[in-house]
Amino acid sequence: MEQRTLGRTGRPVSVVGLGTWQLGSDWGEVEDKDAIAVLDAAVEAGVTFFDTADVYGDGRSEATIGSFLADNPDLDIFVGTKMGRRVDQTPENYSLANFRQWIDRSRTNLGVDALDLVQLHCPPTAVYSSDEVYDALDTLVGDGVIKNYGVSVERTDEALAAIARGNTASVQIILNAFRLKPLDEVLPAATAAGVGIIARVPLASGLLSGKYTKDTAFAENDHRNYNRNGDAFDVGETFSGVDYETGLQAALDFADLVPEGVTTAQAALAWIIAQDGVSTVIPGARNPEQARANAAAADHTGLGAEISTAVAGIYDRYFRATVHPKW
Repeated sequence: MEQRTLGRTGRPVSVVGLGTWQLGSDWGEVEDKDAIAVLDAAVEAGVTFFDTADVYGDGRSEATIGSFLADNPDLDIFVGTKMGRRVDQTPENYSLANFRQWIDRSRTNLGVDALDLVQLHCPPTAVYSSDEVYDALDTLVGDGVIKNYGVSVERTDEALAAIARGNTASVQIILNAFRLKPLDEVLPAATAAGVGIIARVPLASGLLSGKYTKDTAFAENDHRNYNRNGDAFDVGETFSGVDYETGLQAALDFADLVPEGVTTAQAALAWIIAQDGVSTVIPGARNPEQARANAAAADHTGLGAEISTAVAGIYDRYFRATVHPKW
């Protein structure tokens, strides 16, 4: 699989990585053996980047990855985790003392002395502009407990604030065919600064898989059921913040762009990979077949470039007026 440098980490990573929220919680139940099978299938398909967080299953996702890597010590996998959502979301909680505690817990879960990449996990907006926060992160790099740091953001202004900081290695942001605003300023700014872009929620929580209908039912503990209106966390995390019924219609239009022999999900991922400035895209997977199919999207980058004009048209028709101003 094609490898791209992940910003200031200097590390090459696969253009299709693996998001592991599904292996922790909030997407229905996944058995431990099934979670390991997903990781194994992803690696066999060429994936070299795993993304996780300390709150995915209250550490279960991290621990699963740690167990997998311990059983496969010869693998060269770059792991990005995230921190900050285990406490009340106030800027003062993003302190060096708390960072140390969270990082120590993640190091234990992952079974490593130093974390490859730690990302602030969608903190309050003020955190992205705090000198004290970046000083604390620099201290942790100096201490040798983290190798690189980055941010995960909800909004483009937050991304731009982080990119302006000299040691921010990467920015993780929602980017998909239903969320195009990062193309305007964030990706060009990241490219100019040498900051990596990790594209998350690439399938709009599954809408761009082409598999859902108005009758699709989601489990009670699936965020696509309980967070459609943003009752638990930012609504932009669920279906990219688009209205579900509108998203279904837009997904049908997107599916019309997909040629025979390529799945709708693969085309959606290929479109992201084709965007200038994207380092890696991190679809999740609940089973090995999904992991392998997602990885195969790396073979269709040319298609991603070909459909860009049509994707922009779908966005303008269905989402620009309601989605573009929000994030």
